[in-house]
Amino acid sequence: MSWQDLIRDVQDYPQPGVLFKDITPVLADPGAFAEVVEELGALFEEADKVVGIEARGFILAAPVAYNIGAGFVPVRKKGKLPAETLEESYDLEYGSATIEVHSDAFRPGDRVVIVDDVLATGGTAAAAVELVKRAGAEVTGVAVLMELSFLKGRERLPGVDLRSLVTV
Repeated sequence: MSWQDLIRDVQDYPQPGVLFKDITPVLADPGAFAEVVEELGALFEEADKVVGIEARGFILAAPVAYNIGAGFVPVRKKGKLPAETLEESYDLEYGSATIEVHSDAFRPGDRVVIVDDVLATGGTAAAAVELVKRAGAEVTGVAVLMELSFLKGRERLPGVDLRSLVTV
């Protein structure tokens, strides 16, 4: 059995009519989790920093950073980081949100890979890309465990090297 077989479908979550792709069984299996971390790291092996997007992106990005010998930088929801930040707002299906990164998280020219669990509509990933660029670093790519292609998130990331382990 491959780690992809561990992704669980949850009907009507978080609301009726939605089929949620639950990766927690993958994370709970030590072999599958290790395999996913290694595969994500292999997508972009050369990076100075790996960004993890709150919250599930942290779970994947931190071990990826460790595996490839890069630093880890959290991108958090507004108001969660203690020092001076840069912020970027983006639209969601039902409203908007703002994410932040510490303004000193990157050095000019840092090569940065953004890691998240799922690419859906692309709003969060696009906002993270903008934050990294505004901080003076170079986004070398975005790596996700799963891309929900029917939501067309890739279209919100023109010119970004987006790679996913699974596309549904």
